Amino acid sequence: MGKGFFNVPVAINEPVKSYAPGSPERAEVLEAYKTMFNSKVDVPLYINGEDVETGNTRTMSPPHDHKHVVGTYHVAEQKHIDDAIATALEARKTWSLLPWEQRAGIFLKAAELIAGPYRAKINAATMIAQSKNIYQAEIDAACELIDFLRFNVQFMSDIYMEQPESTSDAWNRVEYRPLEGFTYAVTPFNFTAIAGNLPACMALMGNVVVWKPSDSQVYSAKVIMDVFKEAGVPAGVINVVFGDPVMITDTVLASPDFSGLHFTGSTYVFKELWKQIGNNIHTYKTYPKIVGETGGKDFIVAHKSANAKQVATAIVRGAFEFQGQKCSAASRAYIPKSLWSDVKNFVIEDVNSFKMGSPEDMSNFITAVIHEGSFDKLAKYIDQAKADADAEIIVGGGYDKSKGYFIEPTVILTTNPKYTTMSTELFGPVITIYVYEDNAYAETLKLVDETSDYALTGAILSTDRYAVTQATEALQNAAGNFYINDKPTGAVVGQQPFGGARASGTNDKAGSAQNLLRWVSPRMIKETFVTPKDYRYPFLGE
Repeated sequence: MGKGFFNVPVAINEPVKSYAPGSPERAEVLEAYKTMFNSKVDVPLYINGEDVETGNTRTMSPPHDHKHVVGTYHVAEQKHIDDAIATALEARKTWSLLPWEQRAGIFLKAAELIAGPYRAKINAATMIAQSKNIYQAEIDAACELIDFLRFNVQFMSDIYMEQPESTSDAWNRVEYRPLEGFTYAVTPFNFTAIAGNLPACMALMGNVVVWKPSDSQVYSAKVIMDVFKEAGVPAGVINVVFGDPVMITDTVLASPDFSGLHFTGSTYVFKELWKQIGNNIHTYKTYPKIVGETGGKDFIVAHKSANAKQVATAIVRGAFEFQGQKCSAASRAYIPKSLWSDVKNFVIEDVNSFKMGSPEDMSNFITAVIHEGSFDKLAKYIDQAKADADAEIIVGGGYDKSKGYFIEPTVILTTNPKYTTMSTELFGPVITIYVYEDNAYAETLKLVDETSDYALTGAILSTDRYAVTQATEALQNAAGNFYINDKPTGAVVGQQPFGGARASGTNDKAGSAQNLLRWVSPRMIKETFVTPKDYRYPFLGE
């Protein structure tokens, strides 16, 4: 709980492997992919250090080959959630008292396991389960998760070193206790690193966790738990449950011992959870901490001074990497009229050069969206754009789910700056572009700020420093992560702490000490060395 201090290994961002043709890492991950794709895995619940098979199972299939089954996972009943809570609370009795450097050692070991013997496996699992190409899997499942685990130890050490002033009369110290009770982690499909970090960072600070991964990410979640088990996370500290999200959440939030929610997912669900916690507030022993990172309607603004090729590259990378399924993905862009012709030609050329298919073929830049529900939603918006008079599809617009959930990267051009796809989060490979008059830059910045309820990421591209400053000031509340002359994606742990406000979440900045501070309850201890024996102060006189 923050007693004592030891030097910790210096946190350094994990290098990204190239996976170039002929490289050893390429051969290793392809071998892992083929082995895992062609075998069947059974994923049980994990409660109190034990695999729990319920007998009620669901199948898992890759989004890019949805008729192929790679395994099954077990679905929890309410009694399993009750067991997970009870065993977490029992584990807390010893885990919360474990010296912090011992907790650190476990998660540092987990980082090295992922960096070494588990790297190919966790990347292959992410390619299969979430249809990420190898580069997107590498920067997520391997590098970002490793970075979270390493940097969180450094952040924890920095937090514990932060102590108040003392005097010769009294010694003042702060003890960074874990929260009283248990915490609940709800994680999304799109980043294996987020799925691993949300429960791990809470456990690192001495908390115990009930973790519910997304049903679409169970396959790679199992690899994460295999790593945590091998790293030495004790029984009951992180318990993993799958199944009905309403039943699981209702059971968790009904417990008087619930003390914190760490969430990444949709804005609507997060607001409903917040409301449910509020309705149950008289039930709890303490005020629960609530941390959430939700959706985005992330923007790119180009100034007339920008380089057209750079703008086009920011659009195609920002909008279409991982099929636009990043919370930070660019989904609306504002281009000055003088640049539009060149930007348009570069974007169309790039999109037409994309190859789309299975991530096993590493020449494919685009793979499938996560499931049929996402596919159908995106297809509906694309069809609507084809029919609307104020919208035009300038490239893409096709889709096919006969084998996998494939949506062509699609660029919509609109004459209406409030067109539905300029403000509605789609979470797929669709970006909508509005062309503005060069002399309407200030008005366009105001439009960007007011069009969306979200405020997660955004980017400005310009070679004019005055224009950059103007955008930085005008859009100060429009994005929690703001990028100058870059795409709005690709935050790196320790470099760009991530999170947004408005409808995008509580902005508690994953990848920083700020986030970890939410998972402790500080206790101030003052020790007086010479204790007074008389109540009288000098002002009272004789």
